[in-house]
Amino acid sequence: MSLPRNPIVLIPARLASTRLPNKPLADIHGAPMIVHVLRRALEADIGPVVVAAAEREIADAVHDAGGKAVLTDPAHPSGSDRIFEALVHCDPDGAHDAVVNVQGDLPTLDPEIVRIAFRMLADPDVDIATLCAETTDEAECTDPNVPRAIASITETDAVSRALYFTRGAAPWGEGPHYHHIGLYAYRRASLERFVALPRGVLEQREQLEQLRALEVGMRIDIARVDTVPLGVDTPAELTRAREILAP
Repeated sequence: MSLPRNPIVLIPARLASTRLPNKPLADIHGAPMIVHVLRRALEADIGPVVVAAAEREIADAVHDAGGKAVLTDPAHPSGSDRIFEALVHCDPDGAHDAVVNVQGDLPTLDPEIVRIAFRMLADPDVDIATLCAETTDEAECTDPNVPRAIASITETDAVSRALYFTRGAAPWGEGPHYHHIGLYAYRRASLERFVALPRGVLEQREQLEQLRALEVGMRIDIARVDTVPLGVDTPAELTRAREILAP
C-alpha cells in the first residue's frame, strides 16, 4: 500500500450563510476566518492549498494574505461541487491524484487530522476517507444538526469502513455514538465520479451528501480522532473561536 503521490488541499468558502452572514470574512484577531483555515491547512504540510471561493471578496482576502484562491460558480449546491470546479481550474492536466476537502469554517482545526484523513488513502480500495469523534454530550445523540457516523470502530482499531451516516439517534443499544466530522480525502477519480452522480434517495432524505457515495457502493473509510474541530456557524461560535485563538 502507498499514499497518492501528489495531493492538494482545497477549501470551499462562500459568503451566503443564514446564521452568520459573510462568515469567511469574519475578523479573528486581525485576520479573516478563511485565512486562519488556510494557515491550518498549510500547517498540515501534505501539498498545496487553494481556497475555492464563491465570491471575489473571499479570493481577495486570501490573496492579500499571500494565499492561493480561485473563483467558482456561486450557485454550486455543495462544497464537493465547488472544490471539483476549483480542481479542474487549477489542475486541468490531472497532476494531483488526491484531494483533501477542508471546510472553510474550521479556524481552530488541528492540522494533524488533515494528515490522518489523507493517510487512509494508502489503502487502494478506499475511495473517500473521513473522520469522526466519540460524542460525549448526550444531547448531541438526538440533535439532527449533528450528523452521526455508523461504523464498526473498536477500542483497538480506530479505523473502519463507514456503514451509514444519519441525523437520527443510531445505532440502538449500549455503546458510543460518533459525531461525523465533515472533512474528506478523495482519490481524484472518486471525486470526479461522485460529483457526476445524481442525488441519492437517502441523501435527499437525510440531507447528507456522503450517502450518495454509499448508495452506489463507493467505499468510505472513517477514522476516530480525539476531538471535533469547532465549526463556526453562529455568533457564539465565532466568539468561542476568538477565545481559542487569542494570542
